[in-house]
Amino acid sequence: MATPQTGAPAVKTGPLAGLRVIEMAGLGPVPLAALMLSEMGAEVLRIERADSKEPLLSLPEAYDLDRHGRSILKLDLKRPDGAELLLRLAEKTDVLIEGFRPGVMERLGLGPDVVLERSPGLIYGRLTGFGQDGPLARRAGHDITYLAYAGLLHAIGRRGAPPVPPLNLVADQGGGAMMLIAGVLAALFQRSRTGKGQVVDAAMVEGASMLAAPIHAFMAAELWSDSRGENLLDSGAPFYDTYQTADGQHIAIGCLEPQFFAEFAELLPLDERFARSQYDRTSWPAMRAAIADRIREKTRDEWADVFAATDACVAPVLSLTEARDHPHNRARQSFVRSVRLERPAPSPRFSQALQTLAVAPTAADSQPASVLVRFGVDETEIEALVRSGLFGQ
Repeated sequence: MATPQTGAPAVKTGPLAGLRVIEMAGLGPVPLAALMLSEMGAEVLRIERADSKEPLLSLPEAYDLDRHGRSILKLDLKRPDGAELLLRLAEKTDVLIEGFRPGVMERLGLGPDVVLERSPGLIYGRLTGFGQDGPLARRAGHDITYLAYAGLLHAIGRRGAPPVPPLNLVADQGGGAMMLIAGVLAALFQRSRTGKGQVVDAAMVEGASMLAAPIHAFMAAELWSDSRGENLLDSGAPFYDTYQTADGQHIAIGCLEPQFFAEFAELLPLDERFARSQYDRTSWPAMRAAIADRIREKTRDEWADVFAATDACVAPVLSLTEARDHPHNRARQSFVRSVRLERPAPSPRFSQALQTLAVAPTAADSQPASVLVRFGVDETEIEALVRSGLFGQ
């Protein structure tokens, strides 16, 4: 498998090479979606407010993945000539993605009806917390908010303990960025047959719910309890949980299948009466105590060695820093370095297209002249637009 290129080649490579995307700058999952599209080969133009202020969590440019792999245009969209320029850019673009609250783009005169009239083949990707309509549509929220409304936050955590926020990975990135990308790519496929663009309405609360579709199926079949910490995958089962080791670290045990549990029980070792009754729930409290007692006898890395060559589904719980140096991740080059930043490599991988690792924008990537000329804007007009103060610094 070829590793990603670094730098910004004159012609981008990847399965989406030749695709042009406009990203309306914002917080949250839309920038991650834009980063991934860029690293798949798309040319991404990020439109930032001309008077944009530092975000709540400001990063130095070398670490700011929200801007890597893009050209940047600071544009005053409140001016009619600013909105008109964006419409002209959209005419030469395949995809526009935005993550504002419903109505924001419309108030700027850049809603999908206006944009699609000018560019009928455009895919207009919209990502919000609650969708474009409904009682909560205009409410603010974050990952934890959407998980709460989706019923998923209630399900994450231990029995008798409060729900646990799973970083911002489930609703923001999984239910948001990934669903937006899936919708955009599906719409592009349909456009390849019909020639028509369309609007993709992705909502994080719905995307997160979709991720949990199998859980809803288990509940309907009465194989899953609506109480957290009582099920196979939520720490309810003693053979699908984490345990503290002798050095205060943890290992993760996930031997759900009988053959994997049998291997785990033999190597631990676990008393025969537990090995024969994996799915007897009455034995689970005693089984959990027995496993916990045994795990405390060795360090995390000692247990990792015991189970290293097995299918017992036991793994050391690595920190984010440790994960980068794990032999498997190093062998796969799963993490890559871009100047001072070591970060996950572009994913997924493709056998027929070499991806490009997104790096911080150069000075040219942020100059209106170098950006607009690629969209066919005349140099004389560009000079006049710059003099008019349409662009931010």
